[in-house]
Amino acid sequence: MHFKICTIGELLVEFLAKEQNQRFNQTGEFIGPFVSGAPAIFADQVAKLGFSVVFFSCVGKDAFGKMCINRLKNDGVIIDGITMHHKANTGSAFVTYKDSNERDFIFNIPNSACGLLSFNHVNESLLKDCNHLHVMGSSLYSFRVIDAMRKALDIIKNKGGTISFDPNLRKEMFDIPEMEQSFDYIMEYTDIFLPSKNEVNYFSNNNDESEQQIMMRLLKKGIKHIVVKGGCKGANYYGLDEQGYLQMLHVDGYTVNSVDPTGAGDCFGATFVSLMLAGYSVEKALQYANASGAFAVSKKGPMEGTSSLPELKQFLSRTFIKK
Repeated sequence: MHFKICTIGELLVEFLAKEQNQRFNQTGEFIGPFVSGAPAIFADQVAKLGFSVVFFSCVGKDAFGKMCINRLKNDGVIIDGITMHHKANTGSAFVTYKDSNERDFIFNIPNSACGLLSFNHVNESLLKDCNHLHVMGSSLYSFRVIDAMRKALDIIKNKGGTISFDPNLRKEMFDIPEMEQSFDYIMEYTDIFLPSKNEVNYFSNNNDESEQQIMMRLLKKGIKHIVVKGGCKGANYYGLDEQGYLQMLHVDGYTVNSVDPTGAGDCFGATFVSLMLAGYSVEKALQYANASGAFAVSKKGPMEGTSSLPELKQFLSRTFIKK
């Protein structure tokens, strides 16, 4: 099946703390810049798998911006939707690690070039043959970018396209009032929903709801496929069969030496969504998505662990200890 994906949001450079438990309020060494931004990693992973993907963002007319564009272009992303802004610099993030999974970020997004991404930056001609939009919750950081997202969503939905949504919640962004309101809107149109295990409760009506009950309620609202990402513990799939009964499937993950968790969920989502659209079975798509996430955490740098289909096949052909 022919399909073309588009995604919108932050494209930035990231600097990683050299030492574990390094604190932001003390002098320390950082390594980078690495190209980053959740939707950018998603787009890069889709392109690496050999599928067509358009990415909309803004960078500054600076060396960081050029670095970001060149990286995505070299990996096969359609970069015509990326605007070089002359009024602001490329966004940045600084990351420090408490352990292999817990991180703290300092983002410079609202005042950067990608903070100025707006309705007019979404060129309709680039969307004319796109039939899937991927939305990242971390990209809903301003009313401007939410307007841009709505524009793309309306265009794609009006021609019968599909939407995937990864909440990608960041504690650093909880004080953005527009974000929560936009979540409700996007959930109404979502076909594929990709929360991580620790985000599930955010979507519950009360503390007593189990994961299964939350998923059943969301599926009844019209979402077709839900995948709860559990990292090396694998993933849980939820859907409804033709009779309206809950279908559940668990696919084991892979245990690898985790070097850097940033970007793993984005790679997982990109792989699952691409392969589902390409006609793979849910189980096969999840198997590859788990491999993609494992591959991503084994490399230092947020986008350094994106992988091609042959690399994932090779990864799956090796024997891994299942957790």
